[in-house]
Formats: sequence, structure tokens, C-alpha cells
Amino acid sequence: MRKTLFALVLIALALVASPANALYEGLQCVPFARALTGVTIFGDAHTWWNQAEGKYQRGNAPKVGAVMAFIPHGNMRLGHVAAVRKIVDRRTLLISHANWSTIDGMRGHIEEDVRVIDVSEDNDWSRVRVWYTPNSALGGNEWPLHGFIYPEKARKEKEARAALASVLAKTPPSRPSTKPAVIETTKPKPAPVRVAAAAPPKSAGFTLSNGLLAELDKAAKKEAKRARKS
Repeated sequence: MRKTLFALVLIALALVASPANALYEGLQCVPFARALTGVTIFGDAHTWWNQAEGKYQRGNAPKVGAVMAFIPHGNMRLGHVAAVRKIVDRRTLLISHANWSTIDGMRGHIEEDVRVIDVSEDNDWSRVRVWYTPNSALGGNEWPLHGFIYPEKARKEKEARAALASVLAKTPPSRPSTKPAVIETTKPKPAPVRVAAAAPPKSAGFTLSNGLLAELDKAAKKEAKRARKS
């Protein structure tokens, strides 16, 4: 039993230390986000925003340790929640979440250091694009957000790792993975943001302005330059 718990703790340590990795644990987004942030809300992800009213502060400004709450959209009928891990710039975040990418034909993966870019016209984080690990690129969909749910106090790494290890101990994989758990061990390359050449969004009434495209392009070039120097 001790060996099992120790192994789970090591897994949790790896998840918060290794960039852009994915581990199959058959885990849903809700218990994962709850463990990392300490926001004690239960039920489907799409109910979190309304449940948070009067219990936690909410807003449209990202903060490290907050919950990013997605609005149900397209095939994502139950919504989605993720933990904000790092603010890169005013339009770019790194998040951790579970049960997003389909890898090896399976959902339920835990993914760390996942890039999210705000593509809202007003920079209010009402609409985002999310890094899709199997493609090593930003996903083509734009996802609407409720906003961010802020815990009373951001959970420290040690506390988050312990909470995650506890969740993993209670959530055995529904199916074993046939391939190595870590599918990518290096930081993802800066996401291509020349979205002007992509197909226009299908959602009515939402278009990207030329000014926003130029701004995203400029930010990506700066980030690529910093990456080459490091």
C-alpha cells in the first residue's frame, strides 16, 4: 500500500514538473481541477460557474490557481474546467487539465503546461483556443468561457500534489494505456497564431479583427525570440 501511494506521489510530482506531458489516468476534469485549485465545487463542469456564485469570487481576469470555466459548446456538452498555472502574457496562459485531448484513441489524460490563447476581440477571455497535444498545435475550435473562479487562497504546489495523489489513488484507470504515459517531454513550440489563413469561425457574430491578428503575431514572434535565447 505504501509503495502504491509513493508511486502516485511521484506521478503527481512529475505532472507539475514536466512541461507539456500527458498521462493516461482515466480522470475527469472536475476532480482534477478541484484537487489543483482547492475550489470545492462538485457536479458537472457546466454547473460550476453558477454554483460558485456567493461562495467564491468570479471574474474575467486570469489568476494563477484559479479555475477556468468553459461554457458547453459543440460536442463539449457538459462544459469543462481547468486550473490556471501560469500567466505568460495578457493573451496567453498555461493551464493544467484532464480529459481534453484524445490520445491513443482514449480520453481521460492529464495534461500539464497546456497553452491557451485569448482570441476575444476585447481581450476579456470570453473566447479561447486551446493547445491540442496530439497535433502539437492549437486546436482549430474557439471555446467560449464563463470566466474564472478564484479560490480564497491559491493552493501551494505541495498541497496540490498531495491532493492530486489522493484523487489518483481513488481513481484507477478505466483502461490501461498500451503506450508510454509521457507522450511529449519538451515544451511545445510557440503556437502558430497566423489564424488569418484559417477558415473563419462558424459562430455567428464573431470575427477576429486585423488589429488582434497583428497583436497575436507580434506576441508570438517575441516569445519565439525568447525561446531561442534560452
